[in-house]
Amino acid sequence: MTQKVFANSLLALALATGIGASAHAADIKLGVAEALSGGAAQYGISIRNGFQLAADEINAAGGVNGDKLQLVIEDEQGKKEEAINVFKKLIFQDKVLMVFGPTLSNSAQAADPVAQAAKTVAFGTSNTADGITSIGNYVFRNSVTEADVLPETLRVAIKHAHIKKVAVMYGNDDVFTKSGYDNFKKALEDAHIPVTTTETFAKGDVDFKAQLTKIKATHPDAIVLSALLAEGAPIMVQARQLGITVPFIGGNGMNSTKVFTLAKGASDDLYVGSPWSASNDSPENVQFIKAYQAKFNTAPDQFAAQSFDAMHILVQALKTIKFTGDLAAERTALRDALPSVKWTGATGAFQFHQTTDKAGKPAGYDAQQKAIVSVTKGGQFVIEK
Repeated sequence: MTQKVFANSLLALALATGIGASAHAADIKLGVAEALSGGAAQYGISIRNGFQLAADEINAAGGVNGDKLQLVIEDEQGKKEEAINVFKKLIFQDKVLMVFGPTLSNSAQAADPVAQAAKTVAFGTSNTADGITSIGNYVFRNSVTEADVLPETLRVAIKHAHIKKVAVMYGNDDVFTKSGYDNFKKALEDAHIPVTTTETFAKGDVDFKAQLTKIKATHPDAIVLSALLAEGAPIMVQARQLGITVPFIGGNGMNSTKVFTLAKGASDDLYVGSPWSASNDSPENVQFIKAYQAKFNTAPDQFAAQSFDAMHILVQALKTIKFTGDLAAERTALRDALPSVKWTGATGAFQFHQTTDKAGKPAGYDAQQKAIVSVTKGGQFVIEK
């Protein structure tokens, strides 16, 4: 074999095997664990859509330093046990770089310790109960906590609806709704607003007339409601059927455009708070809403906006990471890069702040954002100040 033929053979072998060839775009595998079925699907599907929209736009623009984002999506059904199983699958079997989710705070309390133990970032976009990020320093969220939002929601509602006393309803078998109740209770005490009665319910309940009848008899100026939509929307409907016309003051679980469908004609006069509002006319939000409607043929909600922004927040960190093939090192590098990210997106200006665990030691990272308070009127959220 001549020297020239031998050299050509080596070149052909290199091209066939990739040896000596320039690096080609690879996939960055990101886990998405959301409730795509069951009672929490009205949140989970919006969240998935927000991730998909952001990832498609980022990939179309060249990805992250030439690498494309690959979403590995799993349905955790809004159940704690399923969330744990899905986290284990994504982290240990699919070997994703990090995991977004899960949808509910209940599930996050159960599944996030799996990610923390595996030194893999868990990034919540809809968990707002107290204490989620105290699980550890690999736990992040860009969803503003109930502790931060509810006092502002209450302040605005009191101002506009001239509220002097309230009744309270909350789900007593869920981490999120119980946390909402605790924060509402503190905010009411701080505002010196008396509570006429406190009523509870459980997930899966469908008849709330007994509790609402008791509430009606106490003549409150508003009903403070810590609930997920599956129970919260029927509560609003049944309250109006009983002739209760006072406003509702809701937590994060009620802040979805799906309340207009689920509560039908009984959705007016619901106060909710969030960093995001469809009525916010910032350039970033206008562009997000336009793109979301074009892709999914429906209006976005808070949960879609937060997941859309979360993907962009993540990408700012990914741009600083060197991908060497050492997954453990890459997971740690991502954890180290995320805390310093600042981003202005559909939900406004965002940055993280570090929380502490029960012993007072540094732990995970919460969102640092201002809440926008809106009230429902005629099938729309209208900003109140």
